[in-house]
Amino acid sequence: MLSKSSLTISSPTPNPEKEDVMNWFTSKTNNLQKLYVIKALRSGMFSIAIIILFFKQHGLSMREITLLQSLFAIAVLLFEVPTGNYADNYGKKKSILIGGCFSVSGYVAYSLSSTFLGFLTGEILLAIGFCFVSGADSALIYDNTEQDQEGNQSFIKTEGNGGSASMFSEAITSFIGGSFLALVSLRFPIYFDVLLALTVFPVALSLHEPEKTEEEKQQQKEERESSITKMLRIMKYSLHGHVEIKWLIIYSAVVSTSTLTMVWFIQIYWMAAHVPIFMFGGLWATLMCVGALVSMRAHVIEKKLKRKRSLIALIVLPVIAYVLLGLHVAWWSVSFIALFYVVRGMNNPIMKSYINGLVSKKERATILSVQSLIGRWMFAIIGPCIGWVHDVYSLQIAFAVCAVLFATMGFIVLMFLHKNRLL
Repeated sequence: MLSKSSLTISSPTPNPEKEDVMNWFTSKTNNLQKLYVIKALRSGMFSIAIIILFFKQHGLSMREITLLQSLFAIAVLLFEVPTGNYADNYGKKKSILIGGCFSVSGYVAYSLSSTFLGFLTGEILLAIGFCFVSGADSALIYDNTEQDQEGNQSFIKTEGNGGSASMFSEAITSFIGGSFLALVSLRFPIYFDVLLALTVFPVALSLHEPEKTEEEKQQQKEERESSITKMLRIMKYSLHGHVEIKWLIIYSAVVSTSTLTMVWFIQIYWMAAHVPIFMFGGLWATLMCVGALVSMRAHVIEKKLKRKRSLIALIVLPVIAYVLLGLHVAWWSVSFIALFYVVRGMNNPIMKSYINGLVSKKERATILSVQSLIGRWMFAIIGPCIGWVHDVYSLQIAFAVCAVLFATMGFIVLMFLHKNRLL
């Protein structure tokens, strides 16, 4: 006969790891961690290390490839500020979720396309997705940083950590995509880009946006009724009404254009230097790690160099790199490309910190969107021109043009920064 004790049903043993995961998603105190994860998931791209080869496989020239990126930039021009304004008025969390939907759609379009028009459809959808998140995530990071610590150094460190998470993510995904997935086909990594874009949603849904006071809610309601007016007012303020913000935005645009232009020529340079294709993934991952490590230490670098030398370094390093790469197209000169990623790691956390310190909380997302808008506008003009120079003349001539162009633009803006006592 069974004893009473033998009939006792034991309760299921709790799984601590599962509970930790659930607690992480439901917690309202780890927003910064979640924003880092979102930045990492959004920045990961399995196809990036071989994307130029993919375009070339489908018959696109460098002029057409850079034109695609220029049209992406123009789409960003059209949507950047309105979506930043949407984030300010209706919620940054909602903006990030909407951006995720467009990003998934863009990668799906890319995975099904093989023509210029098909790729353009994907680029436009990705541009809209980028716009909805651009500014909203950095503004949320700044809002959460202020709740814990005051001061720009705190934001530089926090934004730098977010930037490093993005670059480490791209390093891992580019290595996997370029070294393994691309062995199946050059299109195969794009299917994984679709899956990765979907993983943003559960994390974004768990974000906790800081509660607004009744006064802020009423003010927000009034602002919704005149959001276009507000958007135009902030644009005018940032580019005309506030001289410090204006020249910092323009300088940030010059720096970001100087590095973004090179991004689309890296794989062309590797091919010209006879780097084996199977090494593309590892090399791209290495560059991302360089940028990530610099981004993590951006607050330390800025503190040591101070404002003046930090700003000057942001344009001097890319110009030096263009000169060196133009003089020596060889496998050993590939290391010079790392200078661009040093700047990419420094630029966002430092420049966004300087700009954020000059604007009010309710306008940050819109002004950060203006910053991104000006950079994209500049690349939309310069990118296809450099692509044309490459197709008509040579890669070395294209790099020489870049060196002269960005040195001139950077010097002019630095003079205005000095004139307005920003150096």
